[in-house]
Amino acid sequence: MHVHERNPKRTLITILLFALVIVVGWLTMKKPRFNYQLTPQQTVDMVIGHKGCFHPFELANALGDKSGKVVLIDIRNSFDYARGHIPGSMNITATNLLEEENVKQLDTWNKNNVKVVFYHDDQLQANGTWMLFRQIGYDNTFVLLGGYNYYASHKNNLNDSQGKTCLKGVPKYDFAEVAKKSGASADVPASTKTKKVKVRRKKKEKAASGGC
Repeated sequence: MHVHERNPKRTLITILLFALVIVVGWLTMKKPRFNYQLTPQQTVDMVIGHKGCFHPFELANALGDKSGKVVLIDIRNSFDYARGHIPGSMNITATNLLEEENVKQLDTWNKNNVKVVFYHDDQLQANGTWMLFRQIGYDNTFVLLGGYNYYASHKNNLNDSQGKTCLKGVPKYDFAEVAKKSGASADVPASTKTKKVKVRRKKKEKAASGGC
């Protein structure tokens, strides 16, 4: 006979304790802080289509707007921020944005339909932060096209071509100009003809007679 068959009360107590442990574990289980609303692929598609991007010409308007409907957040470190930043922007590093205090502020901005624009030195460095907040449901977040570097170079003319120049790649070096200065030329005179090279083949030597 099994031990618990002799003492049914002990069996009942064991079952109740087991059920209690399960209930307590379920009640005290930590829920995830954020629920993902978009997949990574959906946010990548947004980047490719320039959806959720904040254009420099919009920035020109936002800098003169004191309604508080646009908030600029510089997600670089404090040293880079101190060296230069967009006027009116606040400095919250990418690693600190998920702190409880900052998340509460982001929630408030989201409820009040305030546009939150993230920027780094360039757009690529800010994409990750922006994509994360888009995925967890902050559809009021945007990323600044061109980043701070574009702003620093064009701050006196942000309305040029409605800011679309930031979408065009700018080569670091003008290789055609470098070639001109070096005197190199790709043009070959038509009269120049390549000489044919005669290939002399070695005559095969006759195999030695005899064998093993």
